[in-house]
Amino acid sequence: MAEDKIYGMTLNDFIAVAASNSHTPGGGNVSAVVATLAASMVCMVANLTVSNKKYADFHAQAQGQADKLMAIIEKLKELTNNDIAAFDHYMGCFKLPKETDDQKKARAAALEDAAKKATLVPLEICKQCLAIIVEAEELSKYGNKMAISDVGVGAMVGEAAMRACMLSVDINIPGIKDQDFVAKVKTEREHLFVAAEELRLLAMARVKEKMG
Repeated sequence: MAEDKIYGMTLNDFIAVAASNSHTPGGGNVSAVVATLAASMVCMVANLTVSNKKYADFHAQAQGQADKLMAIIEKLKELTNNDIAAFDHYMGCFKLPKETDDQKKARAAALEDAAKKATLVPLEICKQCLAIIVEAEELSKYGNKMAISDVGVGAMVGEAAMRACMLSVDINIPGIKDQDFVAKVKTEREHLFVAAEELRLLAMARVKEKMG
């Protein structure tokens, strides 16, 4: 795991650095942090379901979802730092020497590899965002009604974080020469967007119905 450069900060310090002229935290990292908050909201409702006797029939299911969501949060923390490391590595490759033909070839290969890594990390963040929406959709079926609106918050923020983070994928695509790789990423992108929208709509329909 990359060094933790984010989650030991106070929220005020994180905002200050994000607003500064520092390249990181950037869009992918910020989207991952936002996604942890989306997961937190869904997890909170799961925990409020577990702690309420009225939902005794769903305690085991809700506890299972809470555990999954905490695992997603931990994965997103790891990916936040990995995204920073991948970006730093990619930018570092531009400084490689390019005086000779061999150096130019080595630099081009290093940039291609670094661009792929800088694409795959935010793509994985997007997959974790979808996992949040999956849990939100499931919890919308039975979660504690007193907090059901926060299931909707988790679903909506999770999808927004995914779409935002995908911009960190999209910006790298034009610089990647491996068209098979590009095609696979674009296919995955489409799948994630379609699945996220479908699940978010289902979750929100139930949330709104239960809110009355």
